[in-house]
Amino acid sequence: MTSQTFPATRLRRNRFDDATRRLVAEHSLSADDLIWPIFIREGSGTSEIATMPGVLRAGLEGLAGHVEGAARLRIPAIALFPVTPPEKKDAAGTEALNPENLMCRAARLLKREFPDIVLLGDVALDPYTDHGHDGVLEDDYVANDASVDILVRQAVNQAEAGIDIISPSDMMDGRIGAIRSGLDQSGFVNTRLMSYAAKYASAFYGPFRDAIGSSGALRGSKKTYQMDPANSDEALREVAMDIAEGADMVMVKPGMPYLDIIRRVKERFAMPVFAYQVSGEYAMIAAAARNGWLDEDKAMLESLMAFKRAGCSGVLTYYAVRAAKLLEARK
Repeated sequence: MTSQTFPATRLRRNRFDDATRRLVAEHSLSADDLIWPIFIREGSGTSEIATMPGVLRAGLEGLAGHVEGAARLRIPAIALFPVTPPEKKDAAGTEALNPENLMCRAARLLKREFPDIVLLGDVALDPYTDHGHDGVLEDDYVANDASVDILVRQAVNQAEAGIDIISPSDMMDGRIGAIRSGLDQSGFVNTRLMSYAAKYASAFYGPFRDAIGSSGALRGSKKTYQMDPANSDEALREVAMDIAEGADMVMVKPGMPYLDIIRRVKERFAMPVFAYQVSGEYAMIAAAARNGWLDEDKAMLESLMAFKRAGCSGVLTYYAVRAAKLLEARK
């Protein structure tokens, strides 16, 4: 790099006015970068999630109306998370395999109403198990291979309902290869896999578990399958294995506390990398804003730009609709 010294070089010149700042911006943010996670439940109407101010559970009967604004803003993708009634949960997560479960009915409805929106389906058993874990238990330990067998069937069930991108969030070993094989054998060769490749055992998931009703049911912790926050080299091994097994895209979760992981993954593998700005991250910004401690819109957009700067192709964020509206107004 050539020598740059003051006063010949004044870095503030390129910050002098808005037009110049836009010309030299290294990264940009648009609605194309956003995936909107939504919570769906039986019935009609909406209900706000107490630990996620402004985020709603939407009844299936009014789901099209709930999603209409996102479609109008051309948000490209929506991730579906079902609130399974307690009476439909059991130790094996049997409801995950029901072609008429809430997830599948929501997928068919949304593909009919909004065929151009890409749908992501969460593949894991925690919304369906009465113990709150992402797989089946054997002697209070989540059994890897037995869980993978069920996850493959869950993925095919979702693909048959119209899910475009299967997103396994369970962190079982070998599940990406098994799901890829299962999808291909069932004729879903173009159904994409976005792997939750580096998903950490995080304290930032609490509000999400409230939202889907699994927090009270969870027995023990998920530390035997989700990653240790102390580890970063291990994340690269996880990502490498998932790519080798057929992942089309990979995800780091949570987002903001793991920007270093996002950067390392992008630089190492040069493939589409996504981050999930999880419920706890959302709740921190929203709660601070409601106390008057932050400007919510500015803090939210700054946080989303951080993901792009770190190397993300896109971000799953509960702020997707709000962000898209702000970005549209700037055009």
